[in-house]
Amino acid sequence: MIYVTGDMHGAIERLYDKEWYKLKAGDILIVCGDFGYLWNGGSEEQKIIDYLATRKFTVAFLDGTHDNYDIINKCRTTYFKGGMVHRIKGNLLHLMRGQIFNFDGVKIFTFGGGESSDKDMRVEQGYWWREEIPSPQEMAHGAERLDEEACEVDYILTHEPPSLVKSAMLFRTGDAQRVNKLNGYFEEIGRNCTFKHWYFGSLHEDRVVTPLHTCVFKKLIPLEGTKK
Repeated sequence: MIYVTGDMHGAIERLYDKEWYKLKAGDILIVCGDFGYLWNGGSEEQKIIDYLATRKFTVAFLDGTHDNYDIINKCRTTYFKGGMVHRIKGNLLHLMRGQIFNFDGVKIFTFGGGESSDKDMRVEQGYWWREEIPSPQEMAHGAERLDEEACEVDYILTHEPPSLVKSAMLFRTGDAQRVNKLNGYFEEIGRNCTFKHWYFGSLHEDRVVTPLHTCVFKKLIPLEGTKK
């Protein structure tokens, strides 16, 4: 079974959440960005990486705006279920941008990245990476991969949502100006592609936004059609 969840930000308590007891041998948990356990490269962090790498299930994450790209990009690049990944260690993977993974006939398009609202503060701290913002080449590659599949997949997993979905969620807080070019790119993908459902993290809510779009945070949501 494949499950999706939202931003973890390196929080130790998330690893002991009762939701994780759902996971069995052979399952895959996909984190929609801001994984956060690859951050400072310290010894405590390495213990967590070792722990996740040796689980009987696989943890696979999209990159977000609170991930250390220097650490991620040093890891070995390989194929997994038809798409490109960084193998962090053992059963811990980073799902690269603009990939389509095939899980026993279930096609999942992944695209991480975003734009930090707290970028200026993090630049001063030395914890901001330009790579968080997807390049035009990465966006073009993602569009090409979708075109190769006739713009039809089962699920779309991203860190950021499409622009209209994000605007709707931020309208309540009066912060709609945070919509950026990546959200616009996803809006175009949504208009031109056929898909069953779109899951994204970034906004830290467990909320069904539209019949096709769900924001995930702490829940582990099973993807219909994947093996039980």
